[in-house]
Amino acid sequence: MKRIGLLSDTHGFIHERLYPFFEKVDEIWHAGDIGNIETAGKLADFKPLTAVYGNIDGQDVRAAYPLHNRFMCEELDVWITHIGGYPGRYERFVKPEIFRNPPGLFISGHSHILKVIFDKKLDFLHINPGAAGINGFHKVCTALRFVIEGKDIRELEIWELPRKK
Repeated sequence: MKRIGLLSDTHGFIHERLYPFFEKVDEIWHAGDIGNIETAGKLADFKPLTAVYGNIDGQDVRAAYPLHNRFMCEELDVWITHIGGYPGRYERFVKPEIFRNPPGLFISGHSHILKVIFDKKLDFLHINPGAAGINGFHKVCTALRFVIEGKDIRELEIWELPRKK
């Protein structure tokens, strides 16, 4: 069993209230637009970090993290990328692989909109954790935590914090 903390689009800012939410997770996964290597370092110092780079990330983040990260967690095939789309509207550069070899869990960021959607056609869960940072159009900062046991994803919880203007 693994407890996962999931976030995206920090854009160089991690709210102090996020740390207690992630206190009991085993790992943190970041779905891109980290913002800078220092932000990744803060997360990695707190918990083991698995991440991908996003479209706003500079060369320092791109040198440390891949564009796509596909791996096994427990018995679950996980694919994380920043710009991936969502069921029925996958991005053109993930579409061939997602149809040929669908993961059990597909995670993307970029939209700043929290979405948890089961893709009935391809039989996997898609998660976009929204945006945990303070830059962007979103009105609420969000992140998730959940448990993976075997191939099962359960106990999904949402962290929300109204974004101050």
